[in-house]
Amino acid sequence: MIFEQFYLACLSHASYLIGDETTARAVVVDPQRDVGGYIAAADAHGLKIERVIETHVHADFVSGHLELAAQTGAVISYGAAIGAVDFPIEPLANGRELSLGSMRLEIRATPGHTPESISIVVHEHSDDPIPYGVLTGDTLFIGDVGRPDLLSSRGTDADTLARQLFHSLRTQLLTLPDETRVYPAHGAGSACGKHLSTETSSTIGEQRRTNYALQPMSEDAFVAAVTEGQAAAPRYFAFDAGRNRETHDLLDERRAPRVITLDETLAALADGAVLLDTREPIEFASGHLRSALNVGLDGRFAEFAGDILEPGRPIVLAGDPSRATEARVRLGRIGFDQVTGTLDDPYGALVARPDLVARSSVVTIEQLAEIRGTTPELQIIDVRNPGETASGTVSGSTLVPLPSLTDMSHAIDATRPTVVVCASGYRAAIAASVLAATGFDDVSTLLGGIEAWRAAGLPLPPAGRDEETMAEIPEVGAEEAEELTDAFLLDVREADEWAAGHAPAATWIPMGDLQTRIAELPRDRQILAICRSGGRSAAVVEALNGGGFDAVNVIGGMQSWARAGLEVIADDGSAGAVI
Repeated sequence: MIFEQFYLACLSHASYLIGDETTARAVVVDPQRDVGGYIAAADAHGLKIERVIETHVHADFVSGHLELAAQTGAVISYGAAIGAVDFPIEPLANGRELSLGSMRLEIRATPGHTPESISIVVHEHSDDPIPYGVLTGDTLFIGDVGRPDLLSSRGTDADTLARQLFHSLRTQLLTLPDETRVYPAHGAGSACGKHLSTETSSTIGEQRRTNYALQPMSEDAFVAAVTEGQAAAPRYFAFDAGRNRETHDLLDERRAPRVITLDETLAALADGAVLLDTREPIEFASGHLRSALNVGLDGRFAEFAGDILEPGRPIVLAGDPSRATEARVRLGRIGFDQVTGTLDDPYGALVARPDLVARSSVVTIEQLAEIRGTTPELQIIDVRNPGETASGTVSGSTLVPLPSLTDMSHAIDATRPTVVVCASGYRAAIAASVLAATGFDDVSTLLGGIEAWRAAGLPLPPAGRDEETMAEIPEVGAEEAEELTDAFLLDVREADEWAAGHAPAATWIPMGDLQTRIAELPRDRQILAICRSGGRSAAVVEALNGGGFDAVNVIGGMQSWARAGLEVIADDGSAGAVI
């Protein structure tokens, strides 16, 4: 038996080539759209691909069944509940067995993720008492099960599918021997589930023991467990689910996009095309053509591009011209085929036409903490998914998952200064480029994202906690703080600010270092936290009080201290200044 797993990390997608060496007959299961890898592998093993089996109608990518059928003559098969499609198929009913020679495949109907979902039990030899493995599609993942809510927009009830999934798992998959290997269609990072493992295979026995959804529970409890806390479905999922039922143009994975000049690019944009800059966020921030959207090619490029682009809209690429074909193929994997060209010299265009250049703003955690306390009109947009924000977000944030941003951008005030945050900064950069392209004049991203904020020990209250948090922080004026001689005065500013001027009795620990130096703070004395204007120190006070310290914020920070005529000294002991 030839059994080969193909794993496409940028879409967390697993597909399979299965062949019988004795007969040279093979099938491909759940193929990605660029199918050259399967054909090359089959040729290397001397196999002929005679069938493409789809475990269900995929929503997160456009499958390669049409491409494989065109290049190999393979028959296309889905589960018997597939319904109407625009191309010839051979449906596979529950219990159907397919012989490839000495090995056989057994079809088991496992509805729940979708109505037509099937799993494929692989028997290396027809008389083996224990199957080699089972290809579970999106019914059973490693550590999770398929989400049942993706078809809600098409009128299929998530509750009904969840109940079907409960029975499919228990009657069709958990009845297999514990030694049976499990091979799913997706892994960690996929939006088709919420707790997917980084492992790409397992066994029925291991999943029986460790998978939360397979533990003993009632049907109602299962429905609640698998429907709660799911991420927002990527915006392109509905489009791809429809595309996979249609006949469409085939993907030529070798064809490079047409190289076009800046003038041709501007003409295409005037005709309705969108400019997609595929450089990394830091490069994009330093300078880009105005109105460009940014999705870095080295991340989950296709998925996030699908969250912000309109299917069918012409796309012009701006980025490394040598990677333009890669970008076109990766967009093609989700059915975004309208790449009309790639800008021939992106950097030359920026130099030649500075009037067309825009730059993006990036703020550090220190800067965000400062402006939170000094800019009442500031709005913070958190573009993470609900499962991520449940563990905490920056106080006062508005939660808008990235897949919902384009549809909800009108509900965000474009006239207010805006900071976009996510886990690391990657999605925030994408979202900020969308907002800037739609008319936001003052939009920034948080460098390092929520993880940088968390690493500094700054507060992350539960999502939904609002600006009242700031009002609850205990505060004292500068003159009152100066008179509290028994208190511990903690200056949390940066090195250049401290060197220029600080209070004589202050102890300096920059905000970003506080978490690692927390042992230096007294628990038997009140702590007076001070920064430049009171913003950073307010965040520090909130964090310290949450950790059991008695901390108070100095209103107005060192600016207020200096205005009150209190002593400010420089590092060398001379008269200092507040910067």
